[in-house]
Amino acid sequence: MCDVIVVGGGPTGLMLAAELRLHDVRVLVLERDPAPTPVVRALGLHARSVEVLDQRGLLERFLEHGRKYRVGGFFAGLGSVWPEGLDTAHPYTLGIPQTITDRLLAERATELGAEIRRGHEVTGLAQDEEGVTVELADGARLRTRYLVGCDGGRSTVRKLLGIGFPGEPARNETLLGEMRVAAPPEEVAAVVAEVRRTHQRFGLMPLEDGVYRVVVPAAEVAGDRTVAPALEDVRQRLRAVAGTDFGVHAPRWLSRFGDATRQAERYRDGRVLLAGDAAHVHPPTGGQGLNLGLQDAFNLGWKLAAEVRGRAPDGLLDSYHAERHPVGADVLDNTRAQMELMSTEPGPRAVRRILSELIDIEEVNRRLMEKITATGIRYDFGEGHALLGRRLRDMTLKRGRLYELMRGGRGLLLDRTGRLSVAGWEDRVDHVTDPCEELDGVPAALLRPDGHVAWVGEDPRELRGPLAQWFGAAAAR
Repeated sequence: MCDVIVVGGGPTGLMLAAELRLHDVRVLVLERDPAPTPVVRALGLHARSVEVLDQRGLLERFLEHGRKYRVGGFFAGLGSVWPEGLDTAHPYTLGIPQTITDRLLAERATELGAEIRRGHEVTGLAQDEEGVTVELADGARLRTRYLVGCDGGRSTVRKLLGIGFPGEPARNETLLGEMRVAAPPEEVAAVVAEVRRTHQRFGLMPLEDGVYRVVVPAAEVAGDRTVAPALEDVRQRLRAVAGTDFGVHAPRWLSRFGDATRQAERYRDGRVLLAGDAAHVHPPTGGQGLNLGLQDAFNLGWKLAAEVRGRAPDGLLDSYHAERHPVGADVLDNTRAQMELMSTEPGPRAVRRILSELIDIEEVNRRLMEKITATGIRYDFGEGHALLGRRLRDMTLKRGRLYELMRGGRGLLLDRTGRLSVAGWEDRVDHVTDPCEELDGVPAALLRPDGHVAWVGEDPRELRGPLAQWFGAAAAR
């Protein structure tokens, strides 16, 4: 029997597999497609995802293939200035194609010992008190203690569980692809600049050697969006929207996406959980989708590992839904708002003009960027210190950077008093005594494996409660 089967070999599933392997959980990833997709849907990683990579020692790999950007405009294309004072040591967006992100995460999961099987489609599942039986399209059956559906917006796992997926169907559709463009670059740039004055869902971004990433609104929502558009479909829409098709030809790939907005009613059903697009779908405005899935996996991995290994305190695994469902709902709301602001109708255009003025206010700009980058998330841990429930940004300590000390996926007590102890939890929590000046006014902070602050204080007796709440019972001495 496997410990965990992850259904879906995209970025969410691969990130989750790597997180589970940090805790010696036996993981099998089942991916329906026989080979990695060449389609590049996502183009970047926001600050919180960059932090996640740094906390696990992966950032340098990604930086080798990416490019840092400090530009605004992520919220519905409004504003152009990166906000000052964003609470992160990584105040940038990392431009990197999703195909490379997928490859690097697959390499990481494999290095840690996860098994990835491609060309294996899940068609059925049944769970009992001991585990989950998985049926594959070829008739094979597998047995696992837990299963996580990371299999996209049309999730087979979610459908087999019968979990509701309420929300709104797609009202708009966009054609997307990479192809060669015959028109001169200066002509392309001039036309794009003019068209984007009124059509925010339009663009041609140069890649290399005359190849562009082309995005153009479709005429209507297709009956079956799993069928890729034809090159002639793209040409027709370019002529309708921009007055020219730019001589597009030789497409590498073509795809389409809609603006449906839906969220699973629950992220857990017994021994089966949902993460990434299987749990929520929304328009790609702001570039949040892939990032949201990575952060789902980062929240779930250490909790599911604790459950598998019999160390999870009561309610720990359920806290995954309690914490991530509201985050997903907030992303759905901000993408709904962005889609309205990108409309060509007079009413939304008027609201857009007003918000264009407001975003020049630094605090407004920063607040919206905190939503897009997920740096403003605070989980509800109850009343307490302002840091409680928030992730702690990276900082320099005597022993090195904070994030460097978290690469094993363990908890961490950052102790400025030198009087505290994690006795009984040493196998799960590291203890670092450091008079870090960046934590002025904070005597000590207990961090979960995902970097969120679970306790702030200096009383040794008060510390034992949060240690047990998040890391289980103390080991017998």
